[in-house]
Amino acid sequence: MTATSGRPLTSFEADATEPALTVRQVLGLERVLAGEPEVVAGAGHLDRPVRWVHVAEAADVGVMLTGGEMVLTTGVLLAGDEDKQAEYIRSLHRAEAAAVVLGLGRAFPTPPEVMRRAAERCGLPLVVLHRPFPFAELTEEVQSRLVRRKFAAVSLSESVRTALTALITAGAPLQALLDEIAQHSACPVVVTNLAHRVLATAGERSAVDDVLRDWERIARQAWGHHPGRSGTGGGSEGDGWIRAELGGRGERWGRIVLCGHRGDTATGRLLADRAAEALVLHRMLGGNAGCTWEEQSAQGLLTDLVSGVVAARQLLPRARAAGLPVNRRTFVPLVVPGGDPAELDRLLRLLGLTGLAAELAEGATAVLLSLARDQDADALTAHFAARLRAESGAHGTVVAAADARTAWDEVPAGLREARHVAEAVADSAAALDLPAVVRLKDVHLRGLIRLLRDDPHVQSFAERELDGLLCGAGQDLLDVLRTYLATGRNKSRTAQLHHVSRPALYRRLEAIQNRLGVDLDDFEQAASVHIALLVHDAQHQ
Repeated sequence: MTATSGRPLTSFEADATEPALTVRQVLGLERVLAGEPEVVAGAGHLDRPVRWVHVAEAADVGVMLTGGEMVLTTGVLLAGDEDKQAEYIRSLHRAEAAAVVLGLGRAFPTPPEVMRRAAERCGLPLVVLHRPFPFAELTEEVQSRLVRRKFAAVSLSESVRTALTALITAGAPLQALLDEIAQHSACPVVVTNLAHRVLATAGERSAVDDVLRDWERIARQAWGHHPGRSGTGGGSEGDGWIRAELGGRGERWGRIVLCGHRGDTATGRLLADRAAEALVLHRMLGGNAGCTWEEQSAQGLLTDLVSGVVAARQLLPRARAAGLPVNRRTFVPLVVPGGDPAELDRLLRLLGLTGLAAELAEGATAVLLSLARDQDADALTAHFAARLRAESGAHGTVVAAADARTAWDEVPAGLREARHVAEAVADSAAALDLPAVVRLKDVHLRGLIRLLRDDPHVQSFAERELDGLLCGAGQDLLDVLRTYLATGRNKSRTAQLHHVSRPALYRRLEAIQNRLGVDLDDFEQAASVHIALLVHDAQHQ
């Protein structure tokens, strides 16, 4: 058999693309069982695929084979010549036959010892039939089954390819493709980089978690051996652990693994190959929305941690499989307003820090550091922030930090605290003389307002206090009020910033007081208006 390019297919490649029965499955067919089959040699090789059944009595049948055939014979031309018998077995082995079935009768009333020993040495299954058996029935049965399986495989291949191509054409994200693959394979699907770090998963959540929970051992077993195109993971390929390489243009960048596929191996390989083709195409067409798969993996994990929709303990296997050390570690949750995930990840590597960086909503990037228990978390955080500020060249660049956590379950609260601090300083970091590392204690009243801005009672308070300025011409006066309060009620500075004379500013301040019904010279009333204005601004950012 040859490929369209003219390059001969190896038996391994043919097996990977053509569904086949195994020798064991053929021997288990009802028609075959009627012949009372007995495996007398090569019992350890019964899972070889049978691509065809060939009836032949010629002593040199090996030259007519292309590999994967089950040869049926009565041995009538071999009787009485032990050299021919041994050479017959060796020729079938050289031709990569799947097995040889010998019908006992006049030529060989009992299993021939010479053929048995030769087959055992070659690892070629030798099966004898103790009862007369019409070879035509076996040929018909196996050929019809192979044709049906081939047709089913072609239909499945086209169905999967069509579904995945439609998703790619529609601009679907990577996760949508993996969900489709998992639906067809009915098992967990895992995508890794070449370092075995898990980048994405799909399938039933509990089954995926079971795989990820033991991923380190699985990866060691799966990729310590079998460097070929498909391979094993956690068990043999016959157990349904099937992988396909991801790459193109002479470069490999990852793998897709079907974990525990329950169908036959050939179908699993076909699914893995179709999936690999789709993922490579998806990546080449820029279907990652500007993010690498590593960045998408980190983003998904950190987003789920921040949201709290999934319990932190349930995310632990994902974190471990993504390459984040989690055992006996100190975790430092950080958020960098306006940070670039790629640059922050580069900085982590440059400083020798272990962690994940990913963009969250609202233009902030989360960084989760994983440090050894004996490392100084505060000092390393300060060093990271100082280096970031130095490289950015902007004094206002800050890192919002939560206190270090030693328990994984506390990480989500820490990330939310860091995000809260980042939001509180996002609009004023350049104007205020903030340190490179900003914590909750540094954001004072502004931080409290950010925390409470969605409370309906606080919203009502702000609307009530600012009611006279929230519509019409009041908007211009609201800007003057904001500047006046931000400068500590400094009239000269406020007039300067708004490019008006002091008398003009006094008239505007008087109009503000009349509209609000307050005296801005009274500290308590001015503070109340200031808090309401902070709430208003926080709600509209």
